[in-house]
Amino acid sequence: MSALRWGGRGGKDGAEGRGDFTPSFDPAGADGELRIALEEVRIGRWVPMRNLLARTGDQWGLRTSRSQVLAAAAARSHVVKEWLAEEPASADALMMRSRVGTERVLRAHRSGHEDAAELAEQARAAVWDAARAAPADPVPWVCLLALAQVDSAQLLNEHRMPAPEDMLPPGPWRLLKEVQRRDALNREGHHRMLQFLLRARLAGPAQALNFAHWVSTWVEMESASPLLVLPMYAYAQHYRDKRERGRYDPIGRAQWTREPLTTDVERALRGWFERSRPADCSPLDLNHLAHALWAGRRYDEAARVFRAIGTHATAQPWQVVAADPNDPGSGMEEFIKARRQCLSVAGGSRDGP
Repeated sequence: MSALRWGGRGGKDGAEGRGDFTPSFDPAGADGELRIALEEVRIGRWVPMRNLLARTGDQWGLRTSRSQVLAAAAARSHVVKEWLAEEPASADALMMRSRVGTERVLRAHRSGHEDAAELAEQARAAVWDAARAAPADPVPWVCLLALAQVDSAQLLNEHRMPAPEDMLPPGPWRLLKEVQRRDALNREGHHRMLQFLLRARLAGPAQALNFAHWVSTWVEMESASPLLVLPMYAYAQHYRDKRERGRYDPIGRAQWTREPLTTDVERALRGWFERSRPADCSPLDLNHLAHALWAGRRYDEAARVFRAIGTHATAQPWQVVAADPNDPGSGMEEFIKARRQCLSVAGGSRDGP
């Protein structure tokens, strides 16, 4: 669930969202503690990462999100291996080894590396070590869900278990249940399930959308859960699938003005965004909600979300609806255009929350 860095510092806009504003992506978002640890990981220092995870403790949602971002950086070096050499019994170090292994497998899979399946088996062994070291931790089970994406043919039994609802296809449901046992509303766990269903042999974009709707039936608005934004991801991918098949709205807007999508957007806006601090929100979630509101012509409300985003733009979902979905620059232009339009309608261009 990575997002492309578009680069640059954000400058102040002119009076109606115009000016030299340049979006950028910082994987730490508004998490200052994570940003500091991330910078240290990039230069090969593991102690700040260890200390951050220790302070995070059993805040499972925060532990999941922070470890995901740290792993994306640590996968480019041996920093976690060096940590384990110093503290081989550390549950946090074992968890990060499983995270890094999973990240490397997913990168190999995306690039079509022929050894991705073999690497996945090695990563699973590391995940089980982490699960045994910290049985209450949902992160190892999130890793197993992520690794399921490599088995898109669903050859492993655990990846074709019966679904909890008739409208849903077979999949790694037991793994998701293990995540839910430890952290019922775990954001990444449900996103990993969505990603699996998008590409699995027995599923696809329509089934992924059914999954997102199923989740929305039991996630209450009062929970302020980021899972209320999950349907926005499924709709964006459904649109992408239609586009690739040559059956799509050329301006990418029609589906966002219809039910049940409008109800899903309303739930995400009222139940999640309005009940959360911008500093606690994933930039990806904010960008998906901003896009949905803009595409649904709810410009005033979208402007509020754009202000919460600040300069933290993400490649998706903007590239999905851009003129050239394969050109990162086209996605950036789509973000800037939507932001400018919404801030202009809202009557201002104040950056930040």
